[in-house]
Amino acid sequence: MAEMMIESPDEVVAYLKAQHNLIEDMFDEVLLASDPEAREKPFATLRQLLAAHETAEEMLVHPRVRREAHHGHAIVDARLKEEHDAKQLLSQIEKLDITSQDFIEELTKLREAVLEHAEHEEIDEFPYLEGELDVAELKRLATAVRAAEAIAPTHPHPGVESAKLNFALGPVASLLDRARDLIRKVIG
Repeated sequence: MAEMMIESPDEVVAYLKAQHNLIEDMFDEVLLASDPEAREKPFATLRQLLAAHETAEEMLVHPRVRREAHHGHAIVDARLKEEHDAKQLLSQIEKLDITSQDFIEELTKLREAVLEHAEHEEIDEFPYLEGELDVAELKRLATAVRAAEAIAPTHPHPGVESAKLNFALGPVASLLDRARDLIRKVIG
């Protein structure tokens, strides 16, 4: 994920919001590529960022909100449903010809869903974190999120939306994804 590193804030809410902005920009880069062949690299980068970002939130942010926020279970369950649906759609998009109109249409649907999901997180989850956690805790959580992203899978894995499943299956999925990415890069 080194090519996706950005100058990032040191507290979790600002860090995740910056990633939301980056994700929106990356969707635009893929969708507005002048040459359909030029979509491939930015799409791979976007896909990897989405997979890592959601994995980290599922492992660290959502469990915290679920445990401690008023109506935390309902808030998190709704976010996990959105994440599951987005992972399914992204998995389907990965199988499409990147130069096709179907790819553009499905990626546009995914963009809308992901941006709406990000807005829900910013409205329903992030205020809890900012209101309940002190600055030191927000910084520790950001460090943990970055660590989780570093070992996260590079492709979506629908059905792996809980913290327990991400901790149990995430490292194996990450190794398999990275091996598959490397093989595809070598083979072409």
